[in-house]
Amino acid sequence: MKGQLGNDDGMDAARGWRNLGEQPVVETPWFWLRRARVELPGGRQLDHYLLRLPPLTMTAMLDDQDRVLLLWRHRFITDTWGYEIPLGRIRSGEAPIEAAAREVEDQSGWRPGTMTSLLYVQPSAGLITSQHHVFHATRATYVGPAVDSYESEYVEWVPLARVPELIGKGQIVSGTTVAALLMAVVSK
Repeated sequence: MKGQLGNDDGMDAARGWRNLGEQPVVETPWFWLRRARVELPGGRQLDHYLLRLPPLTMTAMLDDQDRVLLLWRHRFITDTWGYEIPLGRIRSGEAPIEAAAREVEDQSGWRPGTMTSLLYVQPSAGLITSQHHVFHATRATYVGPAVDSYESEYVEWVPLARVPELIGKGQIVSGTTVAALLMAVVSK
């Protein structure tokens, strides 16, 4: 397959960038900013900054009426409102699918039924080591108010058919949410 390491497009692991070592710049429980010394093909060396993040999980949960569970959220960093699917960090020792089920329930008050892997995304692999494990869930059971109700203004079941319109209107802008919901739309 073109673009993969070790194929016939001239790239292989031996000719890729090599990380010669990293030093911390800022370390928090949520992210680690690091400065890496890298060697480029041909031997040139330079400093490159990278952001290491813990892996995340997200879930596109659909009901029997082809509606998807979305959270209406304010993101203070960009000062914008928009719909997102439930997401959260994977705890140490926790399987991604377990984290996905926990996060959906904590953020929405709905317990997912059968869950399957939908996609795996690295949103900005040139700068960030963020891994997004995205699941598809069917059937949902309401178990009570969201434990993490501060996560969103409200929870809404939105017809999946409206997803392209909401993306076009800028009401869904989170890259991984967009990718997951478009996968769900085309899978129907």
